[in-house]
Amino acid sequence: MSALGELSRIGKTKAPARPTENKVAYLFLAPWLAGLLLITIGPMAASLYLSFTDYNLIQAPKMVGLENFSRMLSDERLHNSLRVTFTYVLVSVPLQLIVALLLAVVLDRGVRGLAIYRSMFYLPSLLGSSVAIAVLWRQIFGGEGLVNQLLAQIGIEGKGWISDPSTALGTLITLNVWTFGAPMVIFLAGLRQIPSMYYEAAAVDGAGKMQRFLRITLPLLTPIIFFNLVLQIIHAFQSFTQAFVVSGGTGGPSDSTMFYTLYLYEKGFGNFDMGYASAMAWVLLVIIAAFTAVNFLAAKYWVFYDD
Repeated sequence: MSALGELSRIGKTKAPARPTENKVAYLFLAPWLAGLLLITIGPMAASLYLSFTDYNLIQAPKMVGLENFSRMLSDERLHNSLRVTFTYVLVSVPLQLIVALLLAVVLDRGVRGLAIYRSMFYLPSLLGSSVAIAVLWRQIFGGEGLVNQLLAQIGIEGKGWISDPSTALGTLITLNVWTFGAPMVIFLAGLRQIPSMYYEAAAVDGAGKMQRFLRITLPLLTPIIFFNLVLQIIHAFQSFTQAFVVSGGTGGPSDSTMFYTLYLYEKGFGNFDMGYASAMAWVLLVIIAAFTAVNFLAAKYWVFYDD
């Protein structure tokens, strides 16, 4: 018994890590650590410092305390950019997720050539934030664009959708909804994980397709909906390229497409007011963090985990 006990004790003893293995591990981690320090933490720390300064990119930063943040209270263009951005996020994200979910449900039914359709629908997500697509979108919704040409075929006279303040933001919302591919693929993966026995049992009990969707698919898919919701809200708040290209960098017409990020860029690199722009960046960080925190706090009321 003593011999067996000794063997058991030896088997439970962990072999000490060899110094060579530690050095190799740190060697492979070095590029990531360097990127974390030089590309993420370093610029964030510099931005936090500059947010309390008056800095024009030429002269040395001058400490001004909370002046940059107090200026925001009376900056009407900043307030308008917040209204535009909130409208864009609160309208485009739900629409995008609805379209993505509906298409995922259709593709989950076993469509022939699923891989091809999945790739085609995912492609807009890869290209939607590019300059080329923004330029194309500007042409499609221009005065002589594809939309007006199609409307002319049925006798409707179009207008300059991008040059009209009442519809310019709508074109950018449409562009964001069009990039539904990434959340659709995630929804499709989630649908494949729902056990078929639930649907079979519901069908035996006489539940129709809509009842099965509302009482089985949606509840079991809420963790995926929550995941997509958080990611897409963060992505929408950071949207910049679309508004910059479509409006020509002005946020026009009449600041109707002046996203918060576009106004931040204008202040920092157009007016060389980098201190104010840095303060705006940190306010945006707080806004995104607040939305994320609210989503996590509210998740316990509607997200269902099938443990």
